[in-house]
Amino acid sequence: MLENGNMRLLFACLLLLSASVVSWNVEERYKKFLKQHVDGQISVKKCDYVIQSRGITKTNRTTKLKTNECKETNTFIRDNKKHVKAICEHAGEPDGEMTRSRKPFSIVICKLKNHGARQPRCHYRGQDRKKKIVIKCEGGFPVHLERDIDQIDNWY
Repeated sequence: MLENGNMRLLFACLLLLSASVVSWNVEERYKKFLKQHVDGQISVKKCDYVIQSRGITKTNRTTKLKTNECKETNTFIRDNKKHVKAICEHAGEPDGEMTRSRKPFSIVICKLKNHGARQPRCHYRGQDRKKKIVIKCEGGFPVHLERDIDQIDNWY
């Protein structure tokens, strides 16, 4: 049997190990979020190039593995990662389990033109918009873009 002091030490080590695994997972999800959704220089004419160069494809929902099928829609936030991360820190407000940006962002929505296509034959039509965004935050980092929303002010 372990003594009380050894038991506490073992528990503390396990807690530290689990926290570092969770931290690594959040960091990886944050990197994926940035790759899929943040590009300060994207334009509506660059959807094909950016999506292909970043290897963005449809994900199989049951296995969570990437396929070589073209993603139907991908939204890019036209800003830098610091401003997007700020939504999770001080520039956002609760929206259910998600966080909504307080200000609208310039976004480019890339919609697939040739449905059912596979990489590298994905062709997109880009649309410029200015909308608030709703993201999932974990550990102070954005890890999932849930949706964009039209700003509706002064409803009475």
